[in-house]
Amino acid sequence: MSTISPAAKVDDVRITVLIPAHNEEDRIAAALESVNHQSRPADRVIVVADNCTDGTATTAQRLGADVVETVGNTHKKAGALNQTLAALLPAMAAHHVVLVMDADSAIVPRFLETATETLHRDQKIGAVGGIFLGEPGGGLLGELQRNEYARYQRQIARRHGDALVLTGTATLHRVDVLTRLLESRGQVYDTSALTEDNEITLAIKSMGLRCVSPPECIVVTEVMPGWRDLWRQRLRWQRGALENLRAYGLTRVTRPYAVQQAGMAFGVLAMWLYLAYTAYIVTSGQFGLQPIWTPLGLIFVAERVVTVWHRGPRARLLAAPLVVEWVYDLFLQGVLMRSALDIALRKPATWHHVKVAA
Repeated sequence: MSTISPAAKVDDVRITVLIPAHNEEDRIAAALESVNHQSRPADRVIVVADNCTDGTATTAQRLGADVVETVGNTHKKAGALNQTLAALLPAMAAHHVVLVMDADSAIVPRFLETATETLHRDQKIGAVGGIFLGEPGGGLLGELQRNEYARYQRQIARRHGDALVLTGTATLHRVDVLTRLLESRGQVYDTSALTEDNEITLAIKSMGLRCVSPPECIVVTEVMPGWRDLWRQRLRWQRGALENLRAYGLTRVTRPYAVQQAGMAFGVLAMWLYLAYTAYIVTSGQFGLQPIWTPLGLIFVAERVVTVWHRGPRARLLAAPLVVEWVYDLFLQGVLMRSALDIALRKPATWHHVKVAA
C-alpha cells in the first residue's frame, strides 16, 4: 500500500493543467476554452508544444496558456510529458494535482471541481480519469464510435466509478503519486509503452491505489473520421494493452485485464458461431422461431438498444437492426486478432496523427 501525504484543505490544492500537443493548431483552442471555463479554475495551464511546425504555440499563448517547447524529444506524448513533469514536480507540494489532457479534447465545466474533490475525499484514490464521449460529426462511423463510448460509460457506472483505464483525454493525478513514479523508475510515463495511459493505470494500481471515473467527469474527444484512421488508432490501443499485460505479468492488478482480453477473444468465437449457425438455418430452409437461438438473438438486440438508450432515438435506431453494429464489432475483432498476430511476429508498432481538415 502506498503512503500518501495528509491532504490539505481542498481549497489549498493547486491545480496545474498540462496539455501535450503536436501540431494541434486546429484543436488546441477548444481544449483551452474548456479549461478556461471551469467552475474550479486551474492555477496554471501549460501547453507542451512537442516538435510543432504549425501555430500551436501562438494560439495557446493568445488564449492565456504558458507554452513549454520540448527539446530533442523522440518519445512522442510520453516523452513530452516526462520532460515537463521532471522540471515541475520538484517544486510542487505533495497535495497539489496535475491534470493531463489531450489537445483534441474538451472537459465539462465541473470536471476540475469534481475530480479535485474526489481525490481530496479519499486518500486511497491515486488518480481521477475522465469518461470520454465522442464529439459530433463523422457521419455513420462517428455515430458508431459514440455508441461504443456510451456503452463504456455505462460499464464504468456499473463498476461504481472504478476506471479500467486512466484515459489520456483527461486525467487528474496526485503530485505525490507522480513523484513516486518519477523517483522509482526515473520517468513518470513509460516511454517504452505504446499506450502510456494504460501503463500508468497499471503502475498506479500496483501501488495499491484506486483509479476512478466519476460520472460528472465527462470529456468530449474526437472521433476518427475514416475507417483507416480508426484501424490505426485501435490497433495501437489494443496492441498497447496486450504489451502492457505481457510486461507486468499476471498479478492481482492485471488479472481482471487478462480476463477481459480472454472475454474479448471468446466474443470473437461466439459471434462467428452465431453468424455461422444463422446462415445455416437460413440456407437449410429452417429459418423461423428457434427455441434457443431466437431468444438469444432477442436478448442481444435488447442489450444493444438498452445500453445506448440514454443517447436518444438516433442511437437506438442504429443499434436495433444489429447488422451495422455487427459490422463495426467485426471490425474491432479484426483489430484484436491483428494485434495479437503483430505481437507474435514482433512487428514494429507505429503512431498515427489525425489532421482535421480545414
